[in-house]
Amino acid sequence: MPPFPRFRILLLPLLLLLGGCGAKEDPGAGSPPADPSAPKPAILRLGNGAEPQDLDPQVVTGVPEHKLLMGLFEGLVSEDPATLEPEPAVAERWDVSADGLTYTFHLRDNARWSDGTRLTATDFVRSYQRMLSPALASEYSYLLWFVAGAEDYNKGRLTDFSAVGFKAVDDLTLQIRLNHPTPFFLRVLASHYAWYPVPIDVIAKFGPLTQKATRWTLPGNLVSNGPFRLKTWQPNQRIVMERNPHYWDAARVRLDAIEFYPTENISTEERMFRTGQLDKTNELPNAKIDAYRRDFPESLRIEPYLGVYFYRLNVTRPPLNDKRVRRALALAIDRESIVKNVTRGDQRPAYAVSYPGTAGYTPNARLEGDIAEARRLLAEAGFPDGQGWPHVELLYNTSENHRAIAEAIQQMWRRNLGIEVKLHNQEWKVYLDSQDNLDFWIQRAGWIADYVDPNVFLEIWTGGNLNNDTGWSHAEYDRLAAAALAATDDEARYALYQQMDAILVNELPVIPIYYYTRVYALNPRVKGYWPTLLDNHPYKYIYLAD
Repeated sequence: MPPFPRFRILLLPLLLLLGGCGAKEDPGAGSPPADPSAPKPAILRLGNGAEPQDLDPQVVTGVPEHKLLMGLFEGLVSEDPATLEPEPAVAERWDVSADGLTYTFHLRDNARWSDGTRLTATDFVRSYQRMLSPALASEYSYLLWFVAGAEDYNKGRLTDFSAVGFKAVDDLTLQIRLNHPTPFFLRVLASHYAWYPVPIDVIAKFGPLTQKATRWTLPGNLVSNGPFRLKTWQPNQRIVMERNPHYWDAARVRLDAIEFYPTENISTEERMFRTGQLDKTNELPNAKIDAYRRDFPESLRIEPYLGVYFYRLNVTRPPLNDKRVRRALALAIDRESIVKNVTRGDQRPAYAVSYPGTAGYTPNARLEGDIAEARRLLAEAGFPDGQGWPHVELLYNTSENHRAIAEAIQQMWRRNLGIEVKLHNQEWKVYLDSQDNLDFWIQRAGWIADYVDPNVFLEIWTGGNLNNDTGWSHAEYDRLAAAALAATDDEARYALYQQMDAILVNELPVIPIYYYTRVYALNPRVKGYWPTLLDNHPYKYIYLAD
């Protein structure tokens, strides 16, 4: 991390002054002096973007929550820290049937929960049953629909869970039977918290299993199975997790603790980094990127990030129920100007929803048209030169970067279409509630891939998907999505995805704006933190250099 001499000079007189104040009582009297040769605890301090919704892997939906859960829990399969290739975790090995439909996972005999109790195959089966319970209404339950019978159970069409393709053969053997051969199945298991086990008996102590936001996730109650366990949670201040001595691979863990700070104010977060209070920021203010390039290049990280930044449209609200209006809004945005003048972090303009090059797939569909066409479409929809335009708001979660983008697009719509769109921000948890309840007109959003496959960008827009949150559905799109999962090879599957991308560009339930990069500051003493497409970093491989 770059030194800041001014901070140290100001601090020295204050320390001398405090040292000269004769205290009447030594609060450490009677205690043995600290051993100056003893190593300091290895504590990683991270900016985490926002106060989490919860710490229940089967309830939460956001990136801030994911970063926390990766330390507390672990699934059958984990990820190589540099390549994200699936590697053994709770399952020490697995077998795949010749037809690609049945996976048999062999669990470690020393896998334990953080309270020391044994972790078994039955724990996974019971966890998946809760995840798929219709009453829980988990937004990521669809990630388990690859499993035979899972979708039917989740939608209430099947009531006998024993008919779903999960089976505990014995305490250490778990079988999962799929609907179709799914070449990216292990990647899904490795990268997403929807597949983590949860302590069903512990959850049951604090209310019905399908009740959200109970006290089971609070310090002293939460039982997990990852490399760390929850120590403290001070809402809107700090979450601390400490090394879990019962973790099966505890000998590999080199950090003593991780502290996570909710940092919606990214200017404050950046100052915390400069003054040594953080080892990593969640992001950087766009206005500071050039200064870091010039003055602190050893701390600046700009990396590819498998995600798309977009605006979600509530198509149930006029005038956004008119495809011509949606297209006019999309065409009036100058994406090149946004990435050059606003975001400044090597992002790429997005003219389709799917991220180009994902596992060899690039969409052929592309949003095309000019301002003249945008004005013509808006006039056809009944708003010539913006006349008669109703009250419409753009909602974004609190962040100065999101605000800067929203203000730029607001001005483009005003200048190019003659319309006024009001801006409205909400803190993270309230924003997510508004999203889930379709309580918005236009909403700032982003989708970060849960695994490296083009399916991840397309599956969420199917009808009934709980992450769709647009009110939009399209029968042909849904048919293509089902056919793609049943395709016999990637060539056939990708051909179907091309048709799905074309439908999205034509219908525009969402307006793609740019493809992400990860832009953040990292203390050079943090080691084992490799750049990855998903920004996943297994904490057990991270350490702090002296």
